[in-house]
Amino acid sequence: MFAPNFRLFSDIHLGIKNLLLHKLRSLLTMLGLVFGVGSVIAMLAVGEGASAEALEQIRRLGSKNIIITAQKAADEQAQANARSRISIYGLLYEDEERLAQTIPTVSSIVPVKVAQKSARMENRTMELRIVGTNQDWFELVMRPVVAGRVLEYRDVQERSNVVVLTEHGVRKLMATEAILGEVVHIGSNYYEVIGVVLSEGASEGSMQTPDQQTDAYIPITTARDHFGDYFSQNKSGANIRELVELNQLIVEVDKEEHVEATAEAIERMLAIFHKKKDYSISVPLALLHQAEATKRTFNIVLGAIAGISLLVGGIGIMNIMLASVTERTREIGIRRAIGAKQRQIVFQFLIETVVLSMTGGMVGIAVGVLIPKIIHMITAMPTIVSVTSLVLSLGISVSVGVIFGIYPAFRAARLDPIVALRHE
Repeated sequence: MFAPNFRLFSDIHLGIKNLLLHKLRSLLTMLGLVFGVGSVIAMLAVGEGASAEALEQIRRLGSKNIIITAQKAADEQAQANARSRISIYGLLYEDEERLAQTIPTVSSIVPVKVAQKSARMENRTMELRIVGTNQDWFELVMRPVVAGRVLEYRDVQERSNVVVLTEHGVRKLMATEAILGEVVHIGSNYYEVIGVVLSEGASEGSMQTPDQQTDAYIPITTARDHFGDYFSQNKSGANIRELVELNQLIVEVDKEEHVEATAEAIERMLAIFHKKKDYSISVPLALLHQAEATKRTFNIVLGAIAGISLLVGGIGIMNIMLASVTERTREIGIRRAIGAKQRQIVFQFLIETVVLSMTGGMVGIAVGVLIPKIIHMITAMPTIVSVTSLVLSLGISVSVGVIFGIYPAFRAARLDPIVALRHE
């Protein structure tokens, strides 16, 4: 009952002993698999980390959200270069009403009005992007609240002079001051700071996130009263004049499966009332699907590149085992002469290749886990080492050992015992 197991352990011990007779050669052979397995794990960890970060940014925009952003049409951009022309473009207050009333899958709509203004507190000043919106913005675009509160329904109804700053803005304006309850001079008006939030402040793919690090959120009713829809600025000797009612609409759809159809309905409806195509539509869910597909392709490419290293390692194993067959020809002849069968010779050589590949694979796993940690420490780039990549890499390394060890093993087993005994 225990004989097969005893023979297996004996064969493994013999295989390790044979490999240790040529330590340097065995070590150099394993290096191909070590680097191959290590590169597979490290490359997949870097790719997985980058993809996970990108996907998380998109998810934070809301998988049920559709972001409509005002933009100048091509002909409007050309007209803006003329000093006497006023650029009229962007979303309308009526668009918000039309979307809410005509598309049944729309559950809520958040209007956004943007203005660039200088903010001042005592002797500190900075340029802020003033975002006029309502309380629902903070439900659709979820950002952590650092202190205080966000806008509420009563702030919009009462047209309150209150502002929610980002942590970046707070550090610039209030480096040594208390935050909540302080008054900030924005434009020609004063606003009480009621809260602080973190901002994303980044782009993902072709879609700009709804917030930036220099944002300051005020009620949209207050923004309309204080800033209006008309904007005028002298820049590079030209007088830029624009009339924009809304800069952005964030639409929440009732169900995730309705998002793409709703985006198409919104596109058709806006095309009727905006002949100049002065808007763009971003769908985080569609971008999420695209990013996931890109991630799969990226992982396949990385795996294929790293697999070349494993192939080279496999060739190295085949090379050393063929050399071993030549060196041990007389030994093989003796074993065959005293009754060893061909399958036992094959098994013995396969054990040696598996020991080589498994040892190289395990060392490669250690290297593959260590490299992403070093990359993260040096570059702060996110890396994720998955258990799947570890198991897959070890399995591939063992398979490489078996596949590339089969030919040398069968070549050894097929040696003629008489010829092998005469070999010097």
